[in-house]
Amino acid sequence: MRYNIIAIFFCIDEFCKTFEEWEKHRLIDTGRKRYRSCEMSLSEMLTIMVIFHVSPCKVFKYFYIHYLSSIHKQDFPNLISYNRFVQLMPRLFVPFCILLQNLFGEETGIYIADPTALPVCHNKRINRNRVFKEIAQRGKTTMGWFYGLKLHMVINHKGSIMAVKITPGNVDERTLLNEMTRHLKGSLFADKGFISGSLFKELYQRGLKLITGIRSNMKNYLMSLGEKILLRKRFLIETIFDILKVHMNLSHTRHRSPTNCCVNILSCLVAYQLRQNKPSMKFAKPIIQN
Repeated sequence: MRYNIIAIFFCIDEFCKTFEEWEKHRLIDTGRKRYRSCEMSLSEMLTIMVIFHVSPCKVFKYFYIHYLSSIHKQDFPNLISYNRFVQLMPRLFVPFCILLQNLFGEETGIYIADPTALPVCHNKRINRNRVFKEIAQRGKTTMGWFYGLKLHMVINHKGSIMAVKITPGNVDERTLLNEMTRHLKGSLFADKGFISGSLFKELYQRGLKLITGIRSNMKNYLMSLGEKILLRKRFLIETIFDILKVHMNLSHTRHRSPTNCCVNILSCLVAYQLRQNKPSMKFAKPIIQN
């Protein structure tokens, strides 16, 4: 995947200037008497995590030790050791959270919601997993049972992320939809897993119409032609999940720290938001008006 490292670094560096100034004047004192500085700047560390997800490498250790030293040796002259970088990765959690929120897409009135599973280990190794003990839970999708986390996401019809939440694998997506879409108005398309009469009324009262398919034991209801066409295009979010998992290393089972796992997920989402050619819906304007 082609990427412009100068453009990525410029965007992140402009954000870090504001973030570091805000961090100096934070209201809550951490009480730490010793805060060891790093030879690499915060913007460089954030950039390394972002370009990992757009690089052809699948393993971060190989990417850091071999890919950076050969391809981007001049771009990062003060590259620290791999072990030291892994120790400093928890520092990137808060900056990535704020950066991702600043990169959320525009409100278009047409949105899609869906969760995806993030397994942390194979089902046969659930009892031996200690990294995500009391954090990950067993959940079930259309592909079967899994043990891990669940990524809940809301996007607009242009393919940009509007809201994100990371929860244990057994959390029902309907319990989070109201909070995730509290600032959105228009039409929200989802699958049959979001069917709920109380949720529909709650969202509709504040200007967001939840549109889903119906189960075989439910009565049919009228739907406009435009809504029916857009509901069929709901699989756009599945395409985005496929890009994140297959091409951008969103999910893998080699994590050794829950915090670093969240940093990996957030950096992947930031890398996706910085993409220019996002998958989007292609339709005529009259369909939106119906």
